[in-house]
Amino acid sequence: MGRKKIILLFGPTASGKSRLSIDIAKKFNGEIINADSMQVYKEIKVLSARPNDKSIKHHLYGLVSVKENFSVGSWYQLAAKKIKDINKRGKLALVVGGTGLYFKILVNGLAEIPNVPKIDYSNLNLKGRQMMLNHYEKNHPKIFEGINMNDIQRIYRAISVYNATGITLSEWKNKKNKKYFENNEFVKICLTPSKPELEKRIKKRFLDMLKNGAIEEVKKYKNLNLSLRSLHTSNSIIGLKEIELFLNKRISMNELKEKVLIKTRQYAKRQFTWQRGQMKQWKRFADINYLDLRNKILSYLSKT
Repeated sequence: MGRKKIILLFGPTASGKSRLSIDIAKKFNGEIINADSMQVYKEIKVLSARPNDKSIKHHLYGLVSVKENFSVGSWYQLAAKKIKDINKRGKLALVVGGTGLYFKILVNGLAEIPNVPKIDYSNLNLKGRQMMLNHYEKNHPKIFEGINMNDIQRIYRAISVYNATGITLSEWKNKKNKKYFENNEFVKICLTPSKPELEKRIKKRFLDMLKNGAIEEVKKYKNLNLSLRSLHTSNSIIGLKEIELFLNKRISMNELKEKVLIKTRQYAKRQFTWQRGQMKQWKRFADINYLDLRNKILSYLSKT
C-alpha cells in the first residue's frame, strides 16, 4: 500500500462500513474521514449510526448543527484539507460512507458554485409549488436541466442559485472543475452484500437504535424548534419524521418500525443503483461473513 494512496470505502446503509474501516485503519496506520451526509450533524448520533469507536481518529463526524444546511461543496473542501493533512503526517486517509455524490465530487472535482441565500418555500401548498415551477420553467427553460423533478431539495437549490447568480446549475457544472487529487491516488472499494442479508442487518440496526435512545434524540431535535417540514438538510435523516408521528400518537410502534424499515430499504436500493451506474470501475466485495470480508479486503489493499 503506497503511503500517499487514499482509500475510498463505499457501501449501502448497514453494510458494515464503520467496523471494516476501523480494521483497515489499524492495519495501515490510517485515519477515517466521514463521507456520509447525515453523520455530519452534531445532534443526530443514534439515527445517523455515527460510529463511536475511539481507538482510531475519525474526522468530519458531528461537525455542524442540524440548524445549519451543509452542502457537498462544504464537505469537499473540508475532506480535501483533512486528506492532505493526514498524508502530510505520513498516515493513510480512509474516506468512508454511503453518500455517492461525496465520492463522485472527491474523485471528479467540483465546479465552485458560490454560497447563495437558500430560499425557503416550505410554506407553499401543492398548487402554489406547481405554479412556481411552471413560472420558472416558462421563463428560464434550462433552470431544471438534469434535475429529477421529484427532488424538491434540488429544485429549490436550482432556483436559489439561479436567482443569486443568473447562471443555472447545469451551466455551473459545465465550468472547469476544481480537483484536489488525481484519479491514480485513489483505491476504490465497494461493499455489495446480498439483499436478504442487508435487510436483516437494517432491521437489527433500527431495533438497536430504538434501544439506544433514538426516540429521545428526536424529542431533543423537536425542542430545537426545527420544523420537520422545513428545508433543513438534516430533515432527510431516516426516522426523524416517522418517530415524530409516533410521538404525536399518529402511528403505533409497529407502524413506526415498518415505515422506517421500508424507507431504509428504499434508500439502500438507491445506493445500489448509484454503485451500478457511477462506480463501475470500483473493486467490489460481496462477502457476508465479516472475517472473510475483512481478510479479503486487507489482502487486496496489501497488494495495491
